[in-house]
Amino acid sequence: QVQLVESGGGLVEAGGSLRLACAASGSSFSINVMGWYRQTPGKQRELVARFTRGGSVDYADSAKGRFTISRDNARSTVYLQMNSLKPEETADYYCNAELIRDRRYLEVWGQGTLVTVSS
Repeated sequence: QVQLVESGGGLVEAGGSLRLACAASGSSFSINVMGWYRQTPGKQRELVARFTRGGSVDYADSAKGRFTISRDNARSTVYLQMNSLKPEETADYYCNAELIRDRRYLEVWGQGTLVTVSS
C-alpha cells in the first residue's frame, strides 16, 4: 500500500535546472534505499542517484558534479537537484525505494515524471 509519487519534471533549456521530488505515502514502513532512475525509449532504465542503506550516495558518472540527491526523512521524501542539464538527459525519471512494511521487504516504483531538455 506504499506509493511513491514523483513531481517536478517539465521542460527546461539546456544548461538549466530542475528539482525533482519523490514522496512516499502510507504508514508503518521504513525506507532502506531510495533513489532516482531514468529511462528513454529503447533503452534500459539506469541509475541516476540513490541513497544506500548506510546513508552513502551513489551517482551515475554522468551525474557527478551536476546532480545532488537529498532527503527529508520526516516526510519520507527524496529530492534530486539537477543542474546544467543536457538534451541527452531527456527521459522519464522514476523514483525507487526498497522498504520494510509488516516485517517484509518491498520494492516500489513511482509512476515517473518526464524531464525534457531542449537544445
